[in-house]
Amino acid sequence: MTYLDFEKPVADLQEQLDALKQKAESNGEDISAQIKDLEEQIRAKKKEIYSHLNGWQKVQISRHPDRPYTLFYAETLCSKFIELHGDRTFADCKAIIGGFGEMDGQTIMFIGHQKGINTKMRQYRNFGMANPEGYRKALRLMKLAEKFNKPIVTLIDTPGAYPGLEAEERGQAEAIARNIYEMVKLRVPVVCVIVGEGASGGALGIGIGDRVAMLENTWYSVISPESCSSILWRSWDFKEVAAEALKLTATDMQKVGLVDDIIKEPLGGAHHDPEAMAKTLKKYLQAQLSKLKKNPAEERVGNRIKKFSSMGVFTETPKKRSAEKP
Repeated sequence: MTYLDFEKPVADLQEQLDALKQKAESNGEDISAQIKDLEEQIRAKKKEIYSHLNGWQKVQISRHPDRPYTLFYAETLCSKFIELHGDRTFADCKAIIGGFGEMDGQTIMFIGHQKGINTKMRQYRNFGMANPEGYRKALRLMKLAEKFNKPIVTLIDTPGAYPGLEAEERGQAEAIARNIYEMVKLRVPVVCVIVGEGASGGALGIGIGDRVAMLENTWYSVISPESCSSILWRSWDFKEVAAEALKLTATDMQKVGLVDDIIKEPLGGAHHDPEAMAKTLKKYLQAQLSKLKKNPAEERVGNRIKKFSSMGVFTETPKKRSAEKP
């Protein structure tokens, strides 16, 4: 297990626990009481740490290398999952995956970002940064799901859409904008869940749904803390300050009405117990899809348009009167 810097107290206790277990195995001693005491200490320390996380710490958890990605969820939630490839125009972007899956007898179109589980796979998946053909593939699959009247689930985890020259040449902005436009009008239920990073247009390209949720330790913002820091301070050294100022956590997003629900993660984050996280996510998806299916398509589309059109907060200041001339 890889531990983050603020998890050092937990790592130290875990090291002691592992040493005790090795001692018990090699010597045959009965030290179950000591082991149990240490396990309780670890649990208590985790609760203490994870109940007071700041914005930057949640960003770090969302990027944890052991965190489960879209393919894990699709294959764990579904008894059958068939991945579909290509945008039928240019190529098959490996940063976005999608396909039909069967979850408890219900066929669902799963679409999401895939970062890769090791260095080689991360390069292959372009670190979860999709090219325009990725968003066009996603739209093709959404339209396919709509054709067969199947609900859509999108799982978002990206540091942003790929910013390379070739992506811009092939219409990155148009591809994302087209997806936003088309997703609003989809006649089937759409549930979007941010399972890791939710950065900028890269997230919005598959993030327009009837219900938008975030896992507990994820973030959602127009810009990453590092990029914000580099713009404002010409350095990444103020990323922690930027993370707090951006109000990018799930709690912050729910307060301003940009997401509907927060899905609780296992103690220590989704990477500590991926199977438990998958079960929790499955319950959420089942409940939301069951509710959404009861509403007529026209009502769902109307509610979706109203939902996203009403986002945003502004205040008006009273107009100052000009000083009267004597």
